[in-house]
Amino acid sequence: MIRSLLYVFWLYATMAAIGISFAPFAAFSHKAAVAAARIWTRAAVWGVRVIVGLRVEVRGRENLPSGAVLVAAKHQAMLDTLLPFVLFDDPAIILKQELKNAPVFGWYTQRTGMIALDREGHAGALRKMLKEAREAVAAGRSIVIFPEGTRQAPGAAPDYKPGVAAIYRDLKVPCAPIALNTGLFWPAKGLWRKPGLAVIEFLPAIPAGLSREEFMKTLESRIETASNALLPVHAS
Repeated sequence: MIRSLLYVFWLYATMAAIGISFAPFAAFSHKAAVAAARIWTRAAVWGVRVIVGLRVEVRGRENLPSGAVLVAAKHQAMLDTLLPFVLFDDPAIILKQELKNAPVFGWYTQRTGMIALDREGHAGALRKMLKEAREAVAAGRSIVIFPEGTRQAPGAAPDYKPGVAAIYRDLKVPCAPIALNTGLFWPAKGLWRKPGLAVIEFLPAIPAGLSREEFMKTLESRIETASNALLPVHAS
């Protein structure tokens, strides 16, 4: 628990220090804002390894198509929302609208061009999200979405929302599924962080053009099968 508390302090202290230091540049430069986000997320990953003993291993990079893609990832921990800035140069992450109101973090979500989803906005919110996603892909940025919308405990029954299918159909780009086991070591609730091996695995891409039903079935099957296979993977 002491190491977990030290890491929480590290995580938010570095966010404040890096965020404030880069703010004069990020206010006028998207690249500077992205650079700040990349530095912080790398500090977060370094800190969780050194302080907690949790290593992060990325597998299957060869499965990631070139160019802008739709990345659909399992979501078990806050760590999952940090890793896109480690895995991609300039990702556009779809996140909850309320996160844009968070101190420091929220301001940077705006400066880095994250895509906010108002879950109470219904059709209008979906149209806005799709418009921003198209603009991001046109700029060569990959879209990152967590299809279940919120963190799930490892092994929990899947709950995939239809929004990912709407984005897939609209963007007409391949989808790169990601399986992971981060929830074993970084629970959705509480401060406890555990040592071990967190695996992030790129799965074979789903080509563009599938029907909605076929896409959803393929996406859920691939992510859930691979994520469940990772559950026993932990080493201190």
